[in-house]
Amino acid sequence: MRGGVRILRRVGIWLAWGVLGFVAGALVIHVSMLRRGPPLELWHTEALTAEFTVDRSDEILRFEDYLRLEEELAVQIDEQIYAHTDRGPSFELVRYSTGSLADPREHPTDWNRTFELQHDAPAGGVLLLHGMSDSPYSLRALGEVLHRRGYWVIGLRLPGHGTAPSGLATARWEDMALAARLAIARLTAKAGPDAIHIAGYSTGAALAVDYALDALEGKGSPVPASLVLISPAIGITPAAALAQWKLWLARLPGLGKLAWSQILPEFDPFKYNSFTTNAGVQVHRLTRSIGRRIEARAAGAPIEGFPPTVAFLSSVDATVSTDAVVDVLFEHLAPGDHELVLFDVNRYSVKSTLMVRDPGPLTARLLANPTLPFGLTLITNESSRSRALVSRRKPPLSSDVEVEPLGLTWPASMLSLSHIALPFPPEDPLYGAGPPAADGALFLGQTPIQGERGLLLFPTDWLLRLRHNPFYELLESKTTAWVDRRAGGHSPDGVSAPSP
Repeated sequence: MRGGVRILRRVGIWLAWGVLGFVAGALVIHVSMLRRGPPLELWHTEALTAEFTVDRSDEILRFEDYLRLEEELAVQIDEQIYAHTDRGPSFELVRYSTGSLADPREHPTDWNRTFELQHDAPAGGVLLLHGMSDSPYSLRALGEVLHRRGYWVIGLRLPGHGTAPSGLATARWEDMALAARLAIARLTAKAGPDAIHIAGYSTGAALAVDYALDALEGKGSPVPASLVLISPAIGITPAAALAQWKLWLARLPGLGKLAWSQILPEFDPFKYNSFTTNAGVQVHRLTRSIGRRIEARAAGAPIEGFPPTVAFLSSVDATVSTDAVVDVLFEHLAPGDHELVLFDVNRYSVKSTLMVRDPGPLTARLLANPTLPFGLTLITNESSRSRALVSRRKPPLSSDVEVEPLGLTWPASMLSLSHIALPFPPEDPLYGAGPPAADGALFLGQTPIQGERGLLLFPTDWLLRLRHNPFYELLESKTTAWVDRRAGGHSPDGVSAPSP
C-alpha cells in the first residue's frame, strides 16, 4: 500500500513538473513571437487618466457627468497621441494619424463616442453594450432600427474603449458595469422603468446578464423588460485563466510585452486590433462571476423572474463557448419566454471530414432534448444538397420541431458565420459584403485577395474570418419583435411588431 502511495506521489510530481514545463515553454514561445512582432507604439503605452473608473464614482454620479468626462478624454487623446503621430501618405492606414483613412474623426460620425437617439414619447429605452476591444459602432445598425421603431437608444462607449489600446491595460469589468448603470438610470428617467431593454454583444452581453442578476437580487433597478444577447461571452476558453500569470510576469524586466496577447498595427477606426492580456483577464473574471452567481441562484430551483432573453450565436465560435450559453445560463432559467437562435455551418459547402470540429452533435442533442426550458431555433441548410435555409424551431419543454423555409440561401463561398459577424449587415460600409460606392473610403470587409504570404499589413486570417452577417435581416426582425412584444406590441409611430 505504501509503495503504491509513493508511486502515485511520484507520478503526481512528474505530472506537475510536466505541466509547469509546458506552461513555461508556451510562455517562452509567446514572448519570442511578441518580440519578433511589431513594436509597441504610443497608443500602446500612453496612459489616459481622464477615463471613467469605479474609483471616480463619487464625482461621476450621472450619465451627463460620464459624457462630460468623455469630452475630456477626447481632448487628452488629441494632445497625447494624435498630436505626436506622423502624417502623410505612408500613414494612410494608421488610425492615430490625423486625416488618414483610418482616422475615426474623419467619418461623418465618430462612433468611438457614446451616442444617444432620443424620442419625445418613447415606447421604451434600449441600452446597447458593445464587446471587448470594440466600440459603439458594433451595434449602430441595430440601434438605428430600434430608434426608428420608437425607442430611446443609448449606445454606450464602455470604459477603456474607443480611445487607444492602452486603455484596456488597466480597465476593469466593474468599471464597465458601473458605466452601464449610469446609462440605465438615464433611460429610466426618459422612458420609465417598465420598458428598459438591454442588447449586448459579446462581453456586452455578459454585462447585460450581470446587471439582470443584480436587479433580481435588489442591487439594481429596474429589472430589464428583456435582454438581447449577440455572440454572448458567457464562457470562454479555460486557458484564459493563465492570462493572470502573464500579467504578473509582465512586471518583470524585459517581459513587458507579456501585458499584450496580440500586438498589431491599428488601422481599424472603430475597433482595437491589439489586445491586452488584462482584457482577457477581465472577460474571464466576468464570466466566472456570472457562472458562480447563476449556479448559486439555481441551486434549489430554476431561476424565476429572469428577463425574457433571446440569444443569437454561431454554432462555431472561436472566441466564446457556445456550450456555455446553454450549460451556464439557459438551462438554469425557469421554463418560459427565452429563446436560443443558433446559426449552423453551411452544410452544402463543406464536408464534415474537412472541419476541425463539427457542431452537428451539439445542435442534434439540443433539438432532441424534450426538457429544455427555452425555445430553440436552428438556422440551417434545407439539406446537405441545398444552400437554401430553413429554421428548425422547437418550443420549450418539447421535442416537436417545426420546419419553416426562410427564403434565404448561403452565399456560395461562405462556410459559416463567426463571432464578430453577427451584428453587422451586409451593407455595412466598413465590414460589409462589398466596399461602399464612395471612392477612397476605408473598407475592411470581404475582400477577395490572393497572393504570396507576408505582403499584407494585416494577418491572413483577417481575409478568412467573416465580418458581416448575410442573414442580418433575420437577426434584426427577431430582435425588434422581441423588444416590441414588451412594448404592448406597437411602437409609437404605429408600426406593428413583426411576429417573433
